[in-house]
This record gives sequence, C-alpha cells and structure tokens, in this order.
Amino acid sequence: MKEDHHAGDQHPGGTEWVLKAIPDAENPYRLLNLKLTPVKSWAAGVPAVMAAMKDLMEEKAFLRGNIALLKMNQFKGFDCPSCAWPDPDDERSPIAEYCENGAKALAEEATTKKLTTEFFKDNSVVDLAKLDDYRIGKLGRLTEPMYLPKGGTHYQPICWDDAFKKIAEHLNALEAPDEAAFYTSGRTSNEASFVYQLFAKEFGTNNMPDCSNMCHETSGSALRPTIGIGKGTVKLEDFYDTDVIIVIGQNPGTNAPRMMSALAKGKKNGARIIAVNPLPEAGLMGFRNPQEVSGVLGNGEKLADLYLPVRINGDMAFLKAIELLLLEFEKQSPGEVLDHRFIREKTVNYDLFIEQFANYNLDDLAAEAGLEPAAIYEAAQMLAFKKRIIVCWGMGLTQQPNGVDMIREMLNILLLKGSIGIQGGGVCPVRGHSNVQGNRTMLIDEKPTDEQLDRLENFFGFKVPRSHGYDVVRVIKAMHDEKVKVLFCMGGNFLSATPDTTYTANALRKLNLLVCVSTKLNRGHLIHGKEAIILPTYGRSDKDIVNGELQFVSTENSMGVVQHSKGVLDPVSRNLINETQIVCRMAMATLGSRAVVNWQRYHDSYDAVRDDIEQCIPGFKDYNVRVREKGGFYLPNAARDEQRFAKQYGYRAPFTLTVVPENRLADDEYMMATTRTHDQFNTTIYGLDDRYRGIHNERRVVFMNQKDIDKAGFKAGDKVDLFNYDDDIERIAPLFIIVSYPIPEKNTVTYFPETNVLVSVNNVVKESNMPASKYVKIKIRGHDPEVYKKIDEMLHKGQLQR
Repeated sequence: MKEDHHAGDQHPGGTEWVLKAIPDAENPYRLLNLKLTPVKSWAAGVPAVMAAMKDLMEEKAFLRGNIALLKMNQFKGFDCPSCAWPDPDDERSPIAEYCENGAKALAEEATTKKLTTEFFKDNSVVDLAKLDDYRIGKLGRLTEPMYLPKGGTHYQPICWDDAFKKIAEHLNALEAPDEAAFYTSGRTSNEASFVYQLFAKEFGTNNMPDCSNMCHETSGSALRPTIGIGKGTVKLEDFYDTDVIIVIGQNPGTNAPRMMSALAKGKKNGARIIAVNPLPEAGLMGFRNPQEVSGVLGNGEKLADLYLPVRINGDMAFLKAIELLLLEFEKQSPGEVLDHRFIREKTVNYDLFIEQFANYNLDDLAAEAGLEPAAIYEAAQMLAFKKRIIVCWGMGLTQQPNGVDMIREMLNILLLKGSIGIQGGGVCPVRGHSNVQGNRTMLIDEKPTDEQLDRLENFFGFKVPRSHGYDVVRVIKAMHDEKVKVLFCMGGNFLSATPDTTYTANALRKLNLLVCVSTKLNRGHLIHGKEAIILPTYGRSDKDIVNGELQFVSTENSMGVVQHSKGVLDPVSRNLINETQIVCRMAMATLGSRAVVNWQRYHDSYDAVRDDIEQCIPGFKDYNVRVREKGGFYLPNAARDEQRFAKQYGYRAPFTLTVVPENRLADDEYMMATTRTHDQFNTTIYGLDDRYRGIHNERRVVFMNQKDIDKAGFKAGDKVDLFNYDDDIERIAPLFIIVSYPIPEKNTVTYFPETNVLVSVNNVVKESNMPASKYVKIKIRGHDPEVYKKIDEMLHKGQLQR
C-alpha cells in the first residue's frame, strides 16, 4: 500500500492507492491488484468512447464492430442488445445513437473469437468452471450445438436434428407437462417470444419463469392493479418538456446511459432533477456528451439539483415525508398544491389515505430515511407548485422486500398532484434488457390472465393450461424438490442471475436435462443437469437469412414502442439458426402429429408469426405494415392516453395505504445491496473496472461507511469474509476488500453476481416474489484463511457452488 494513503481516508478523495494481493495458487478466490482512483462526479464523455473502442479491439472486431455501430438503433438498423431505453421518435444521431455499454454489448456479439469442437475437446467442464464469469464470457462465440452426456466430462458436438430429438425424448418422457419449465431472457425477440410461450402452452404448461421475475416484476405487480397497466406512462419526449424528474433507486450512468441525454435535454428546458440513492452515482450527478463540444472540452451538464443519500429501504419513509409536507403546503395555499379535480374524478380512497398522516411527523420519518429534514423539505418545495412530474426507478426499489408498496407510494404522490396521464408527467420504470417488456407483451408470463388464454384458445383451437406456473424463485425450489426435471433456457445465464447460488446450483444438478440457447459460453452451461445441451443462435446484430432472404425481428422498448430490427453482420458460423426456428423445430420434434399449431409455417416466416400475433394480442392491428414504418408504432396505453386506470375501480386509480417498515440491525449486522459495476450489463462482465466508482482490476470489494469501518476495528483495504444467516443457514462469500465510500451508516454495497450466494431464495419481495437482492442482512469478519477448509468441505459435499 502506498505510504501516502491514510487508512482513514474516504475513498472519493483525491488520493490514489494500490493494494498488492498475495497470489495463492490454492486459493480459488485469488485477488488481483486492486487499484483505487478518485470517484467521478460525471459520466460518459471521451473516456466512454475510448473504453468502447478498446473492447472492440480486444474482441478482434474493430472494423467489423464499427461498421455495425453505425447501424445500431438507427431507423433501418438493428436494436441495441443491451438496455431497453427508447430511441428518439424523430431525429437520431447519425454518428452514435448508442452508449458505451451498448457498444460493449455489440463487441461481445461482433467478436471474431470462436468456440469450436476442438475448444470443447481440449477443455473439460470442470476446468472451465474454475474460470470467473469475466474470463468465461471472453472466450468467444458458440458455433455449433454441443451435448454433455450423462457422466460426461466434456461437451461434444451434436447435429441439430439429434439435439431436437434428444430434447423431445426428455420432454415426452415426463409424467406431466409441469415437470418442464421454459425460461426466457430479455434479449428474445417478439416473434421468438410468441412462439416460445405458444409451444409451452401447447405442450401443456405455464411454467415460464423469465428475467422479469428478477428485475421489474415488482413494477408490474404495483402498477397493474392501480393504473390498469404494468408499464410506464411516459414517452421520451415527456422528459424534454417537464418540470421535475425524480430518479430513485436507479443509476442511469451505468444501467441506461442514454437516459442521461434525455435528462440533460430536460434540464436545458427548465426541468429540475431530484436524485434519491444510497450511493452518489456519477450518472446522477453530471453528464458529458461526447457528441458536443461542452462534453469534450468543457464540464458537461450538471444533472441532479438535489441529491438525497437515502438509507437502504428508507425510501418509504422519505416518500411519506414528502406527502406529509405536500399536505401541509396545501393547507397554507389551498388549491395550489394538490389537484382536487383530478383526485375527485380519477381516484378513490383519498379520504382514507389522508387520515394516516395524523400518525406521522417529519423528524421521525427523516430519521427512518436517514436524511436531514431540511433536505426532504427542499425536495417537497421543488414538487409543491409543479404538476408535470416524472418519477423514474430501477432495481434499487424493485428488489426491496416492500418494493411493490414503495412504487405505489410514488404513485400516490403523482395522484395527489394529478401528474399522471399528462404531457411531461407520469411513471417510468427503467427496464433492463432490450426486450424484457416485449417478452411480457408476447405472453411470456407464468400467470397469464383468462382473457389472454381465451384469445389463444379461440384462435388456435387447443385447450390451453389454466393453472399458474412457476416464476424464477418457485422454479428453483421445484427443481430442488425434483418436481421440475427439464429446464429450457432461451438465452440468459440462469445460475449467475438468480439468488442463493449454492441452493440454485444444487437444484440445477438434479435436472434430467438442461438446455440453453446462447450466443456465448457462460456459467449457466457449466453447472448442469444429468445431461445438457447448448444451442447456438444469432445475436441481434447478425444477419438472419431465411429461405434466401434477409429477415427482421421486432422488439418493444421501455416506453411501449414496437420497432423492427435487422442485423447487418455476417454470422460467425454457418451452423447457427434463429431462436424462432429453434422453438419451431423443438415443437415439431416434441409434438409431432398431435400438434395443432402449424409450426412449419412459423419456422419459414416471421411475417406469419406477426400475422397471428395481431389476432391474439390487442394493439397489434396491421402489425406487418406498421412495424415496417419509420420508427415503428406505440402500443395503446390507456393510463397515458386517456387517464383510464384500474377497471375494478371504475377506471380510477386507488390511493394505496402502506406502512413504513422498521429496519433494525444488530450491532454486528449491516444491510447489503448488490449492484452492477459500470463494466457490466446484467450477468455479462465486460471488464474488471468500475471507473465511475474508482475501482480497478477487482470485483470482490465491499463498500462501507468510514464510521462503520472504524467502529468495527477495520481499516480500508482490509480483507474480510461476508456472512448471511437467513433461514438459520450460514452462507459465506469469502475474501472481499473493504473500500471506504460515502454510503449511509450500517449500509454496504457489493457487486452482483459475486454476492448472490448471500441472498436467500426465501428473501423475496411481497406480492411480486422477486429476490430482494437490495435488502440482505450480513455480518463482516476479518478474513480467515481457515474458511477455505470449510468451503472445501462444503464443495466436496455439494453444499456450495464455487
């Protein structure tokens, strides 16, 4: 450690330091050389451009990748395979309508590195499993179907016909259709999603866990019963013409970097921004647009006018405090703060909602939120006499145990103000993957409604299953109990994305068959069932040619725009087929002559798929015509367009009664939230840096408040082990480095998926049943090398996943 670094320095200061780790060949968690640099107060800029270009060079795809980037998110190009942030409806940048992470996602697809039969022949599953997720992901694109036989040590090639025959044998051998489950990642196109859910239903099950069950299921659970739709109610243009934007539990600089352009444009037009988050994220504070002179040579744009460092799960207390103050302001200025006409005509339960505030006071709520009363007062003043208010949130809220209630509490504020269903006002859940919202629109849902099922049954003429299926958490438990014996994964990295890694890994090992449709190798292929199959497919940027013609697919962005996406790159292998064809061939092999659906028709034509989507899902009239129009089309949104809300309340929106949770920790406990690094998208790790937070070369770090570090007798740079004891089970995440950071006391933050092992499968969000990965009680102890003996014993007994 450099001598000029004082152990008590808070990391965001100007001091730079390096921790030299001692290499240990016997240590499976060997630390790299952690380097800390000053935390950034702004995001993007020239460094983002350079980082993106570096990734393209590392993937040996600099020219190929840059050609593709010119077409990414363009009207006649392909949709970014990264986040779901919308593209402008009118003009788009001819230079770069993408962000750093979008370019890195493209680099992963455009790579010229390939995994062939020889690679799998030379590398056993056990050896590959010893690599970390970063190194596994950097190996290259999959080029042919691979099969791991029972008792096998190496994946071996299998032809497509034999792969589908093997899948069909396993599915048809099940005692009941519900012994199979069909998982979906957000990257899957509308067309593939539709045929995928249709096959599952014709096979006989609604077991369709998907990535929504881990990211924004909470949003849908909160919004559908209140505003009648589980989606946001704003368009991109609303950000340009609004008064106040609240960004809560969301980090745009990393999770949706193009959102910063919208925030900056709104700021220029007079909007004020309130940022609510335990960490002072660079993307909340400032933005340097690399396409503008001020972003290259100047200081860029300041974003947050007010930053509120709320305590983990203190958001509810903060929201209640805002409402309390708005009601007080209304008493002082009757009719100027609340929209009583909107409340009277468009809502229910207002009087009951108001009664609760007799039991609250500002000081107590502020203390529970971990904020100063004056700061909350300032936020309330910014809202009091404004109507055009947008509230944005991410997984900082959706992965809290009371996340559904917190989203409804934010909605309560908008209902008080009449700020939903108007230009410049509404709700904006910031979705993660690029078509995760489209998947749900295409009926990828373990809980389909009777209305949805009726349409399918009437159109196709087969009896659809009516009972609800398994979501992600429930399917993990079902696999563990051997109630699910076949898991088919349409994309994604199931193991790294899910909670309770040890428990989930042991569940996966009990499967008779695990099938993964993928573009690249990931850990989900290496912790497998008794047999395993990998089916390689196209990336979003790849040319998809069917019957000699270049095809396009369609996706839905987070604001309800359905658009076409046409790949431009020559695929890395001639032995790939698209996801829709994979589903259709699986269906034909499995169902055979008992199939009612004409699967060959869908196999041969995306237009045929879209024609039938039009008949089965509202809002898709003239699908094949409108999706070919410039920019695509908006799906209907009654809450946004008509202020028509929940049907069960006469198309009104109910005020929701919620409670402020009591968050109590023992003296030696801390509250932990997991998060991404900037060099990461979901489970895909692009590099080992998190430059906005000043972390380089390492991911096994734990951010702590300096007061907590001192009180526990630690110092910055100490190596520690992390423990969780939910369900009376000891969960261990060994060998992390303490980093001092401006985070609320008794709160800690670690990276996902390294600490997923600490998240109990039973620690879930009420109503949505999502993993509550932002609310994990942990204990921190000095690193004990003896912990590895315990880990080795657990590994040997199959009780732990490395």
